[in-house]
Amino acid sequence: MKLFIIAAVLAVAAAAPSSYKPEYKAPSYPAPSYSAPKYPTPSYPAPAYSAPAYSAPAYKDNKYADITVTSQSDERNLDGSSQWSYAQSDYTTREESQVQKKMQGVAYDSYGKATYEDVMGNTNKGSSYWISPEGQKFTLTWVADENGFQPKGDHLPVAPVHEYELPVAPVHEYELPVAPALPYSRTGLGY
Repeated sequence: MKLFIIAAVLAVAAAAPSSYKPEYKAPSYPAPSYSAPKYPTPSYPAPAYSAPAYSAPAYKDNKYADITVTSQSDERNLDGSSQWSYAQSDYTTREESQVQKKMQGVAYDSYGKATYEDVMGNTNKGSSYWISPEGQKFTLTWVADENGFQPKGDHLPVAPVHEYELPVAPVHEYELPVAPALPYSRTGLGY
């Protein structure tokens, strides 16, 4: 009922003639036309000192100064996912993507009590490719998720695999002493 009354009041207010006057508009006048004054050009005496000469920095120590970025992309999405990549003139490339997903994690309540529940986390994966100054080609791929950072590449060191033989406990044969036989009794208990 209240909504009906409010709607009726708004309808009457919209239909009623307005008592407001239209906005005031200032009259427009043409811009004045006059010529700009002409001033003599000042002449200054030559400076008594020589101005410092600035030049581009020299890249003596940087032997990679001529490497440029040939392509680049960066995409950020509203759902938290993203991906980016770039390539350089020396054939170096890198690409990475990120996705949010639910994982089993620790959440803390307002009292500091830890509970295990689904939490949102990032998972990343990517790859890089480059050529060393010696001409060796490297490729590195990785995944980073709830299992940690997991890189893969032929150039990465591999931990040696040790195969250990478990020691075997020695076997000793002992003869247990035999208790002397007790005489027979009616109770069957031996006394």
